[in-house]
Amino acid sequence: MKTIDKYLFQALDSYPYSLEETIESLDFAFSYDAKNTMVLCLYGRIQAEQLWNYEEAKHYFQEALAININALEVYPHYLQTLILNEDYKEAHKLIDFALTIKGINKSEIYLKKAILYEAQHEFKNALAAIKNAKLHFLQFGFDSDITDVDKRIKGKIDLVENKKKSKKLKKDSKKKSK
Repeated sequence: MKTIDKYLFQALDSYPYSLEETIESLDFAFSYDAKNTMVLCLYGRIQAEQLWNYEEAKHYFQEALAININALEVYPHYLQTLILNEDYKEAHKLIDFALTIKGINKSEIYLKKAILYEAQHEFKNALAAIKNAKLHFLQFGFDSDITDVDKRIKGKIDLVENKKKSKKLKKDSKKKSK
């Protein structure tokens, strides 16, 4: 095992529970190989998930993909960052590209697509993406993530429909009272 792998595993094992240990291990790993996509991806995740510095996170993810366009570990986290940063056009393009990469977890990418549509309040498109995520999933543990997003989207659809019904009832009652 290479030394960089040891430090990378320590960083992955520590994240997100011990950020100080994570950063220390990442810094050691980075000193051995500044072009390691896993290291850059974890730096990006820390920026996005812990510091909410999406622009800096995007920089790390872009750097990792510039080194290796097939760095499969980068795409889900980069997509989540783009969605949170409301970079929707960029996220759509990245999803389209990611789905062409051999070996990528297509179910996870379709799930990100559903979340992207959810963020844009395009709930029918989100449900279609959920369907694709279900059709492509091969990992049993991932099924619960898909189910959770599916329930959340359906709950939002119900919320929107109930709001429309409530407005219609108010409108109808105003007409009757006049």
